[in-house]
Amino acid sequence: MGESSGSVSVDIDTISLGGKEHFIQTVHGSVSVVVFGDLDKPALVTYPDIALNHMSCFQGLFFCPEAASLLLHNFCIYHISPPGHELGAAPISSDVPVLSVDDLADQVAEVLNFFGLGAVMCLGVTAGAYILTLFAMRHRERVIGLMLVSPLCKAPSWTEWLYNKVMSNLLYFYGMCGVVKEGLLQRYFSKEVRGSANVSESDIVQACRRLLDERKSTNVLRFLQSINGRHDLSEGLKKLQCRTLIFVGENSPFHAEALHMTSKLDRRYSALVEVQACGSVVTEEQPHAMLIPMEYFLMNYGLYRPCQFSGSPRSPLSPSCISPELLSPESMGLKLKPIKTRVSLEV
Repeated sequence: MGESSGSVSVDIDTISLGGKEHFIQTVHGSVSVVVFGDLDKPALVTYPDIALNHMSCFQGLFFCPEAASLLLHNFCIYHISPPGHELGAAPISSDVPVLSVDDLADQVAEVLNFFGLGAVMCLGVTAGAYILTLFAMRHRERVIGLMLVSPLCKAPSWTEWLYNKVMSNLLYFYGMCGVVKEGLLQRYFSKEVRGSANVSESDIVQACRRLLDERKSTNVLRFLQSINGRHDLSEGLKKLQCRTLIFVGENSPFHAEALHMTSKLDRRYSALVEVQACGSVVTEEQPHAMLIPMEYFLMNYGLYRPCQFSGSPRSPLSPSCISPELLSPESMGLKLKPIKTRVSLEV
């Protein structure tokens, strides 16, 4: 494992799946990276949405059995947390300047340097999808593919900017209060799983609510300020030199933005999957809807490597799952057509 000059890592064993947490000192401050899997395998880098980390943003996807055969079998996973979003994080000093989105993207590059990684696959959710897309645009040779979930790509609209300013003020004056948590949960999940007066909220929402209680409000405020100052990436999207697979929840507040991003990408090397009855964080709300599209996408990279996994009758690495109508000849290898995927909430 390579280490860049000036980088220091403190290893902390984590409980989940035998991962190891590294605190890496970058030019823009310390960043937590939790690593799962065989370091000799290709790298998959993840980045979560605001106020989330690998436990609250990607656990649903990586804990379902099919994902173990598809992702953990093929990749070593590097979960990057936004500054101060890792489990047990202390408040970041107010003397430390708020990082720009460009700083955060460059921080990703420093993480890759520390681990001696070349080109990587990326998986980001909403704000995290924006950071990884920006990273791919600034360091094109270092990204071989993007898997983006309900991504952002434009500068905030006035409505979003004002909403984020209100949330920032609430975080500053009242901390992670009930109003802030409800606003974040509406950002992440559809109404179906958030519950109502007659229907209790789902287990995933309850778990996320508990994890939000552990976030330091000052750290969440800083990431929210960074994202609220983002710039428009639309014009540079056609210049991306990697394939891109976009998932978006039908009920995501950022559904229109994901469609806009898809329209700006090179259609030969990009695909859109709309997940019905789902909010923004598809990785938690309907992770099974992602598995088969991800298999088709990853087959482009020679990652069709079946493992001895029999825990599911519909393993995503089974050749019998390949559906010809989802494949298009105009791209390199295989390519998804834009499709819609529905997964029953009762499954």
